[in-house]
Amino acid sequence: MSVEHLLVLADPTARHLEPLRQLAPRLHLTLGASEAELGAAIEQAQVLVIDSQKKDLLRTLLPRARNLRWIHSLFAGVENLLFEELIQSPLPLTNSKGVYSGSLSEFALAAMLFFAKDLRRLVRQQAEARWQPFTSVELRGQTLGILGYGDIGRAAAQRAKAFGMRILACRRRPGQSEGDPFVDAVFPLERRQEMIAASDYLLLAMPNAPGTQRMMGEAELNALKPHAVLINVGRGSTVDEAALVRVLEQGRLRGAALDVFETEPLPAGHPFWRLENVLLSPHCADHTPTWREDAVAFFLKNLERFEAGAPLLNLVDKHAGY
Repeated sequence: MSVEHLLVLADPTARHLEPLRQLAPRLHLTLGASEAELGAAIEQAQVLVIDSQKKDLLRTLLPRARNLRWIHSLFAGVENLLFEELIQSPLPLTNSKGVYSGSLSEFALAAMLFFAKDLRRLVRQQAEARWQPFTSVELRGQTLGILGYGDIGRAAAQRAKAFGMRILACRRRPGQSEGDPFVDAVFPLERRQEMIAASDYLLLAMPNAPGTQRMMGEAELNALKPHAVLINVGRGSTVDEAALVRVLEQGRLRGAALDVFETEPLPAGHPFWRLENVLLSPHCADHTPTWREDAVAFFLKNLERFEAGAPLLNLVDKHAGY
């Protein structure tokens, strides 16, 4: 269908939205982050783009969106947008899954190399002007387990495979990865501990969705090898942080590389700040110079499909939460 009115829930001054502004005058564009800015246009809009996760505002506007046919989020995660009325509505919701997979998978690879080559020790020895050779390990021949094998997991598998690593994947629907050239074995969720126990590096790339909260709990952490490294680029809610702190403090795990946390920003007194065996990233591993522009470009690609009557990319299962 031809889109005549596009509504964008966003800071109207945001520079990365310039490609959307260029759609005018072909279509009418309304940008804003409040009911005062968007309320008058919600009844006319056929498409709503979300660049500001204001669930309460979306809940207020939705009952008046009588012409709305599609909602797109410029974010990959949608857990902060979903509410019962939206979940039950027939409106399709798409997200920007895949846009950030390359940068997050590169962070995962960097984290593995950080621990394999003991880069913290190198930096410390250089600062101390101390010449002390030591032995590092290769990634070649090591096993990378991926819990949550979606776009991010597959991008990480592709890069790790080039280093000669063995790849194990675990997902809700293991049949979707049959024949994947980057994977050596696929596990269903109920066998995740088996995969975890076989992993030298374990990548978590799970969404915050029903059933994933603290999936990496005490039992799963205890199943890891003592020399294993945990990497989380999914959501902080999927890890029992208190249990992770215990195994790290007790030396029962070589280390952890974390881009996401249960509470963000991470509180000043949190143990992760002081632990030498933690590589900490303030939820910015996917913040490349063009990450916002890339998300807008993906929406424009989907807009072309919508107007051509083609299936939309990245349809969210609103009941599953991702």
